[in-house]
Amino acid sequence: MNVLNCFIIDDEPLARKGIEEYVNEIDFLSLVGKAENPVKALPIICENKVDLIFLDIHMPKLNGIDFIRTMKSPPLIIITTAFPEYAIESYELNILDYLLKPVSLERFVKACNKAYDYHLLTSNSNIPVLQAGIPSSDHFFVKCGNKFEKIPYDHVLYLEAMENYVVIQTKEKKYTTYLTFKGIEASLPEELFVRIHKSYLVAMNAIESIDGNEITVGNKQIPISRNFRELALNKILGKRLIRRYKSCLLLNLQ
Repeated sequence: MNVLNCFIIDDEPLARKGIEEYVNEIDFLSLVGKAENPVKALPIICENKVDLIFLDIHMPKLNGIDFIRTMKSPPLIIITTAFPEYAIESYELNILDYLLKPVSLERFVKACNKAYDYHLLTSNSNIPVLQAGIPSSDHFFVKCGNKFEKIPYDHVLYLEAMENYVVIQTKEKKYTTYLTFKGIEASLPEELFVRIHKSYLVAMNAIESIDGNEITVGNKQIPISRNFRELALNKILGKRLIRRYKSCLLLNLQ
């Protein structure tokens, strides 16, 4: 069994003790350290292999959100906090789950299972899961529920972010997987997919039409957000549209 080395960062002693007791209940977790704030935690994390951090938000010296921003390649992070208002901001930073205090053991186990599944998918070289760059095969695997699902790249229509999980819509069916949207975007081959909205990635070959601020994929109209519009249209239309325009211009001049 793969073991996840985890670290607890929380300024409340009782909260640290409670998370530690939960960690001791899960056989695939190994606690390598704990600290009352990120400043004290950082040297220990740098000296040890840490796969997962249980991170509070409101702490002295450096809060949890700012701490995540300081890390170039953060490990998996599960937020543990009494403040729900930071949920959207933290998900944009690619956190794996957001637990509100007081955290129940059932909810804690669910979050840890998600972390274990994600770690297994990204670390097991024997499974052709999503890898960054050009695909080494014509398919990938994601874990949905208790099994790994094989998904051919050319069957994917679009991917949609749904809070702390991702929906992958294919020509045949819909898959739900507990992967972060930012992580799955980085792993998909960039020449096959395009980001058109903060919550949507679409397969380039599945695009049927572009009408104003909407793209039609299959029987679904997906909005193109203002922030992604220019880059998305340049990638979708690109030099092909420019060449056609230039060809028509040359014909009109002759």
